[in-house]
Amino acid sequence: MKSFEYTHAESVAQALVQLRTPGVVAKAGGVDLLDRMKEGLEEPARVVDLSTVPGLDRVQLGDDGAARIGALVTLARLESDEGLRARWPAVVEAAAHAATPQLRALATLGGNLAQRPRCWYFRSADFPCKKKGGAICFAQHGENELHAIFDNAVCAIIHPSTVATALVAYDAQVVIAAAGGERVVPLEKFFVSSSEDPTRETVLGRDELITEVRLPAAAGARAAYLKLGHRDSYDWPLAEVAVVLEPGAGGACKRASIVLGAAASVPRRAVAAERALVGHVVDDETAAAAARAAIEGATPLDKNGYKLRLFETVVRRAVLASSVAAPAAGGAR
Repeated sequence: MKSFEYTHAESVAQALVQLRTPGVVAKAGGVDLLDRMKEGLEEPARVVDLSTVPGLDRVQLGDDGAARIGALVTLARLESDEGLRARWPAVVEAAAHAATPQLRALATLGGNLAQRPRCWYFRSADFPCKKKGGAICFAQHGENELHAIFDNAVCAIIHPSTVATALVAYDAQVVIAAAGGERVVPLEKFFVSSSEDPTRETVLGRDELITEVRLPAAAGARAAYLKLGHRDSYDWPLAEVAVVLEPGAGGACKRASIVLGAAASVPRRAVAAERALVGHVVDDETAAAAARAAIEGATPLDKNGYKLRLFETVVRRAVLASSVAAPAAGGAR
């Protein structure tokens, strides 16, 4: 690892000024950044520590039932916040199933959303893959058992954030600060698919920062988050699903949001599965129909076809779990 300068930002504006200089990167929890530096993926001239910026570590629950979560809020804080659990339980469950307790105490929400893929070919200096500007995706014909089953024709990475899966299911927005002001982007539009541009994962510019995530009111919604991995305690997911259901008249599903993680280069909304539920009472039959619809159009690689059955199972379980879950609370904390 090459030597670098280390500075502390006192405000978002101060951090943005420093980020205008090439070779300067921002550090939140630093979990992924340090890994990338060790692996030689990044060699910054200066690291700007954001932990000293006031106000970015707050969770605010509004009277309108919405929430504003600062980018420096740790996954451990998300996991333990009872106000968030009462309204957006799938987000809390996703945070609780990310990494280890030690890493959750360091990892921040903003850093988790902006982290780079964990594909072993991308992380190795020995493989000049498409994500690093090369001409080959080595995973497509290599060791691809953990890779994407959708959107894998150009680059076969999967999105690494478990929390993003649940946040997209709740239609969250991300607030991005830049020199010209801030912009609010639907989280689903924040991510860039590998088929669109294999060299990047988000719309975040080099001199921009995530400052907060906004969650809309979800009173009355029922939700579930489920993950399957080699080891349930802390391993990367083989398949994960977040489901948010809004019940309607007569017990029928009025609105459904089903998002797959570890399936594609971005959190993948299973639109066909959502349609299979809307207007129907959720039961074993409709849950199974939604599960089958969720994997339509998949293009598994030669070593990850097993994921089709995993996702079909996890979607069905998550739909049924959300249908019997307690409705989300409303009002202020």
